[in-house]
Amino acid sequence: MSWTSLLDVAGAVCLLLGSFLCLAGAIGLVRFPDTLSRLHAATKPQTLGLILILAGLALTLRTWAAVTTLVLLAATQFFTSPVSAHLVGRAAYRNRCVDVDTLVVDELSDALERAEGADEDRAR
Repeated sequence: MSWTSLLDVAGAVCLLLGSFLCLAGAIGLVRFPDTLSRLHAATKPQTLGLILILAGLALTLRTWAAVTTLVLLAATQFFTSPVSAHLVGRAAYRNRCVDVDTLVVDELSDALERAEGADEDRAR
């Protein structure tokens, strides 16, 4: 077996694993009951799935132009997905779209109460 065929097989395995993770994330978006669970399904498997797909493409294409573009795409996804999920989660919490009874630890309520108290103090 030559190196090119070995890299093609590794690329195909990465593509299949990445597609499976993206499919699992999509199913989680439809099946999970609340906002925070859906955010978990939208970020964790989708990010890893996309990075595996991009790695599979890099192993299959094997050109510097393609690899650098795919690395930039992976870095963008890796840094923006958690930030956007965090902002959506905070917005859902502030709009009371989160079932507070299902939370194990609720650190955001204390922070929001302190912020509201500071806003009231400044208003006086």
